[in-house]
Formats: sequence, C-alpha cells, structure tokens
Amino acid sequence: MYNNPYMMNYNPNISQIGLNERIDNEIAKLQQMKEQMKNNNNQQPAINQTFQLAPNNSHTMRYANTIEDVQRESVYFDTPFFSKDMSIVWIKGAKGDIKTYELAEIVQKDNKDIQIEMLQAQINEMKGMIKNAKPNDEPINEPIESKESTDVSIPRTSKKK
Repeated sequence: MYNNPYMMNYNPNISQIGLNERIDNEIAKLQQMKEQMKNNNNQQPAINQTFQLAPNNSHTMRYANTIEDVQRESVYFDTPFFSKDMSIVWIKGAKGDIKTYELAEIVQKDNKDIQIEMLQAQINEMKGMIKNAKPNDEPINEPIESKESTDVSIPRTSKKK
C-alpha cells in the first residue's frame, strides 16, 4: 500500500474533490494516449522493397544436355554451360549470343612419352618417304651398250714344254 504511487502522497486530510480531480486528469491522459495510438495506426509505415534482378554470384557454372537447354535459360552476364561429360562448353552472353567450344583433356607427359611420340613421328615420316620413292622392280627399257671395243683381241698364251 505504501509503494503504490497513488498512495505515496496519501494524506487523510485531502478532500474527496482533490482525489476526483486527479482521477479525471489520469483518465484524460489515458484518452489522449488512446487517440495518439489511433493516429499512429492510421498512418501507413514506409514500405522498403529491395528487388534483386540478377544473382550476385558471377562465377556460376551450369550444366546443359543440349544447346536447346542453353537457349531456354536466361542469363544476365556471360555464363558457361558445360555438357555432363565435360566435352563441350557453351558460353551464353547477356544479349543471348551463344558460342560453342570443344574441350579436350590435356594429359601431362613425361620424358618417355615425349620420346615415344618423337620416334613414332619419325617412323611415319619414313613410311611416307618409302611410299613416295620409285619402286626398283620396274623393268628398265634402256639399250645395253658395251664399253669394250670389239677391235681388241684377247691374247692367248700357250705354254710349251
């Protein structure tokens, strides 16, 4: 009872009229607050809307089965589309243009692999040289000329005993 704010200044000599005035003042304050609440509820709060038109992640990689799948997708920046087996890549631009590239895996080669490829290239080069060379099996149609003169006779020696 003594902690009640209305009873703090309790004085038994205060007349009933003073207490009624205080109650009326409190009722007036509450009605004022009630009017303020109504006015605040009638005002619409500011609406903040944020529109995200394009994804923020510019490093997006997508998969597609065919170029038709790529054509159906809408993009806002250059976007690569890879085939499932990673053999083809389509790059679709923001304007809708599509470029197609073929991918091949680059296998690192050691010295033995390089030497084998070099020897295979040499073998193929030699095979090409053999195919381009004239075969020696063709008959020669040139007349045979003897370089020995027919005037010279061969001396015969005889040994007598």
